[in-house]
This record gives sequence, structure tokens and C-alpha cells, in this order.
Amino acid sequence: MDLLSWLVPWEFSPALLLCFAVGIYLFVRGQRVHRVSTVRKIFFWTGLVLLYLSMHTLLDYYAERMFFMHRIQHLVLHHLGPLVLMAAYPGSVMRAGLPLTWRSALRRFNQTVPGRALIATLTNPIFVPALFVFLVIIWLIPSVQFYSMLDWRLYRVMNWSVVISGFMYWNLILDRRPSPPAAMSPGGRVISPIVTMAPQMVAGAVIAFTEKDLYPLFDLCGRAIPMEAVTDQAIGGLTMWIPAAMTEVVGLLVALKTVMRLSAKGRWGNGLTLATRQALEAQEAKTAKQSHDKQGEQGVPGTHRH
Repeated sequence: MDLLSWLVPWEFSPALLLCFAVGIYLFVRGQRVHRVSTVRKIFFWTGLVLLYLSMHTLLDYYAERMFFMHRIQHLVLHHLGPLVLMAAYPGSVMRAGLPLTWRSALRRFNQTVPGRALIATLTNPIFVPALFVFLVIIWLIPSVQFYSMLDWRLYRVMNWSVVISGFMYWNLILDRRPSPPAAMSPGGRVISPIVTMAPQMVAGAVIAFTEKDLYPLFDLCGRAIPMEAVTDQAIGGLTMWIPAAMTEVVGLLVALKTVMRLSAKGRWGNGLTLATRQALEAQEAKTAKQSHDKQGEQGVPGTHRH
């Protein structure tokens, strides 16, 4: 089988292609307003490629017929892909890529009660990490796994849900700002990966060392690679246990670096006085106004880079 054959979608998804196309368009267009470093561009395109390869190529076929490939797929969809892509901090760039009328409408919506409620939910420092872990564990329950792998609609809900929760989670952890305006405190960003990785490691260890076939579905559908069910299951459990945990350690180290940087600048901890906080808020408001005025003149809206 040649390399191009691996890029052929196992199950073609117009909705998925549309999401990728819109994201690429907004990011590229937003670069007219925001100066995006080469490193950020590399993170964005690498994360995008990782997600696409995991969801819309022949690899998806193997994920449906091998448990360990399924866990590798979710390692990318839930952890690695969103982590790498969000390390590009694409939000401000993509908002800048919106047409002016859309950007104004989005700003007005964010000021309404439903808009503020939606933002509060999507950035809640308790709900988002809990959802992040929940969507790992719930799809591993054997009965849930059985039906989600057989029903193509549930299968897509499963994959889309872990990707979206991954974006929500890493958006909080990788935030480089003090709190406020960031939703999660710098210390919370360090602690959260420790808390969220623990139940995933336990689940991975249980699956890896269980000598009973927990997921007979893969035998029922026929394994793509000749392998004993327990071996397949053990490799899948180890994938959850070690690589997934290491990915969260990377996020933890990034958050720790943010804490050290903010502390050194007096923007977190004992050094963050009331006067400092007020000065920072005034400076951020001034920068946002200047950025908005400049973007209005250029005809391409945007927000200040955090």
C-alpha cells in the first residue's frame, strides 16, 4: 500500500472538512492583522495535521478494529493534537480573521447574558477539567464502548466530544495571563494536570493488567492486525497510562513556566498588589482599544494578543 492510500478517508465527512477549512481560512486571514511568529505557525499547522490524520484518513479504519490503535487515536484527539494547536494561541488570530460585521456581532453577543454564561461555562476552572477526565473514562466503559464503536453516529459524537473538550482544557492550562483576566489561576494551571492525569493513569493501569478481554467488540468486528485480545488491550492501557500522562506533564511544565514568569514580574503571588492589578487592567484596556481602532481602519477586525 502506497503512502497516498493512507490519506484516503475511511469515512468521508463534509462537516469535518468544513471545520478544517474555516479554521485555516480564519487563521491565514487573521495574520494580516496579527504578527504570528514562525514557532506559532508551526504549532498551528502541526496540530491541525495531527488531528486530520487521526480523524479523516485510513488510520481511522485501524482505530475501529484495534483497541490499541483506538487509544492512540484518542491520545492525539484528546491530548496531543489540541495541546500542540492551542500552543499556537490561535484564538486572537482567528477572531481577527472574521469579517468586521461578524466580529462586531460576536463582541455584542459576548456582552449579553447568554454570551457571558456561555463563556463562563466554556472556561469554568472546575467544569472543564472534570469534563476532560469524564470524556476519557465514559467512553472506556465496555458497554458504552461497544455501542459507540458500532453506531457511526455515536462514534462521531465520541471523537468530536474528546476533541472539543481537549481544546477547552488546554485553552485554560496554556493561558499565559494572570487571573483575572484569565479564568483559571496560574497555580490552578499547574495543579490541574496532576489532578486530571491521576484517574486516567489508574484506568490505563487497570486495563493494561486485566487478563480478561474487556472489549470483545474488536474480535467481533475482526482485528485489522493479528494479535491476542489481551495483548491488544494491554498496549492500549499502557498508551493511556504513560504517553497520555507524559503529554499532561508537558502542559504542566508550560503552566509552571507561566507561574515563574508572572511571579518574576510581580503579576502573581505576593508581588501582585492592588495598584499593580489596576495598572495592568488599565494597560490591557488601552491596548485593546488601540488594537480595535487600528483593525477598524484596516477593515479586518481583531483583538489584542495576550
